[in-house]
Amino acid sequence: MDALKTIKIYPPQFEAARWSMLAAMAVAFVLVCFFLVQPTLSLGQGVLGLIAIVAIFYTINKLLQRVQLSFSLSFMHLQHHSFRGGWALKWRNIDTIGIPHVHQQGIGEPLPWMGIKIKHYDALLDSISLRMVTHIIMTQRALLITAYRRAGSQPSKPLEDMMFDDTPYRGANGVLYKGLMAMLANRMRYTRELLGYDVFVSEDLLDRPLEDFIGIARRYLAAASDK
Repeated sequence: MDALKTIKIYPPQFEAARWSMLAAMAVAFVLVCFFLVQPTLSLGQGVLGLIAIVAIFYTINKLLQRVQLSFSLSFMHLQHHSFRGGWALKWRNIDTIGIPHVHQQGIGEPLPWMGIKIKHYDALLDSISLRMVTHIIMTQRALLITAYRRAGSQPSKPLEDMMFDDTPYRGANGVLYKGLMAMLANRMRYTRELLGYDVFVSEDLLDRPLEDFIGIARRYLAAASDK
């Protein structure tokens, strides 16, 4: 694999959204043509037609926002893209990549997530949007709860204390993070304790099997480590 090549990852619904967009544009074009050849239309009919066209293009815009590029891998970093913002991690700030496991009757069970263990939390905290922080804290609660309830050993704190711990966190760069950023840093500490990783990528965001994506990411990580 060419280590310098940038790979772009799209969500599974990308193709469906693209065809839906083309269909919506075709409908809008037909409506425009219809109104152009109907000079006797009343004002009310014209307004309704205009509203319909605006609604179509508004729907197209929202659809494109939600199915845009989800990840890109380059020789320099792994980057997550989202209409909420995103985050970026340089390969030199990543320690390990793998699939997290929970325990069921002493047997490890893989989760449908890719886990990333990072070297310094400020590498993520300085590159992530606040909207994405909020999204992670809210949507990954179930992941934390599952990991806590099926932990192989007794967790260091009660689950309630882990959920929304906003104790200020001082990064390796000396910056004191507070509020949502501190909450994310503490959440990463707890998920590392329970699952061995800090950052998680859901299989639902990928256009290929989770194992394939992890294999690609590991090759980029290894190529960066060799330099």
